[in-house]
Amino acid sequence: MGRILDPGPGGFNPGTESSSAWLGLEFCVARSRIFRVFTPVLAKHSKSFSLVDCISVGMDRMQRNFEPMRKQVEAWQRSELTDVTAKVAIYEAFVEGRLEAPKHLARSVHDLYFEPKHEEFWPRTIWNLSNAFTSAFKELDPIPQFKATAKLGEFLETRFSQSF
Repeated sequence: MGRILDPGPGGFNPGTESSSAWLGLEFCVARSRIFRVFTPVLAKHSKSFSLVDCISVGMDRMQRNFEPMRKQVEAWQRSELTDVTAKVAIYEAFVEGRLEAPKHLARSVHDLYFEPKHEEFWPRTIWNLSNAFTSAFKELDPIPQFKATAKLGEFLETRFSQSF
C-alpha cells in the first residue's frame, strides 16, 4: 500500500527560506513486515521532481526485502507444530500479554487454528498459526488491526526462533 502525503499549499520547508516539494511514501508489506514507513523526498523545485522516479526507487527498495520475507514464509510453512505448542503460543500471546492485541481474540485465534474454515489452513504449521491470528485480527477496526498485525511477526519470530 502506498500513500502520498500532501503537506498543503506552500510545501514543506526544511528550515530554509525557499519552498521545497515534498513527498512522503508509506509502504506496508504482508505479514507485519514494515520495510519503509516514512521516506521524505525533497526537491529544490517541484518542476524538477519526478514522481515516477521516486516511486520507482521506493518499489526497488521494497522488492529487495521480498526475498528474506519469502524465505521466512517458506520456513514457517515447513515448520510443524504440536497442538500443545500452538496452544502455549496462543496462551503466551493473550494471557501472558506478550502480543499487543486485544485479549478477547484468543478464542477466535484458537478456533481458526484448530478448526480452520479453509482446507489449505489445516496443516499444523507456524504459517497457519499466523493465518489464524491475522484472520482473528480482521474483527478489529483498521488501526488496531494494523497495530496488532505489525506486532505479530516479531512475536512469532521470537517465540519460534529456535525452530530455524
